[in-house]
Amino acid sequence: MLKSDSSRWGSLAKFFHWTIVLLILAQGTIGLIMVGLPKRPDVIPIFSFHKSLGLTILFLAALRLGWRAFDPRPDDPPGVPHWQALGARAGHAVLYGLLFAQPLSGWWFDSVAALRPLYWFGLIEVPHLTGPDKAIRDFAGEVHETLFWVLVAVAAGHAIIALIHQFVEHDNILGRMWPAWLQPGKSNTGRSTSGGHP
Repeated sequence: MLKSDSSRWGSLAKFFHWTIVLLILAQGTIGLIMVGLPKRPDVIPIFSFHKSLGLTILFLAALRLGWRAFDPRPDDPPGVPHWQALGARAGHAVLYGLLFAQPLSGWWFDSVAALRPLYWFGLIEVPHLTGPDKAIRDFAGEVHETLFWVLVAVAAGHAIIALIHQFVEHDNILGRMWPAWLQPGKSNTGRSTSGGHP
């Protein structure tokens, strides 16, 4: 099912969601390791890969947001308080904002640093957002780092709330986003017949 329906997210929405999740996990790990590496020519490919992943996340976030304009959002599960539904929408809006702000801040940081041309996986040259500016280079780097930790905090909160809904509230919020291969079967109520999966 490509598009979402009233009870669960469609396959394309799931693809965007889990692909971006995995890329962010990889990107965060690489970034944390990268900052401790010595500044030598042999680490340049690692920095270039980090930048390419960031641009990929930005591109996928744009595609995901564009798809949301055409894809219906599943209904809230019965019994979810109105304030929780509003909070979930606000949280998703913040996450979407960070998915754009974080890679854009990295692109900006690379632009003002202007150490070398920016290539996406060595294939396509990506223009800088602005010219080099040593005066704001450190500030741009701090913005990029701060946004990373904000994204970590918001994403962690998002994941914890989804887990609570799935395994404490049993309203299948998380199950609606499970990939198809993790969905063993459903009872007539729409809940999983095993292990809380949909």
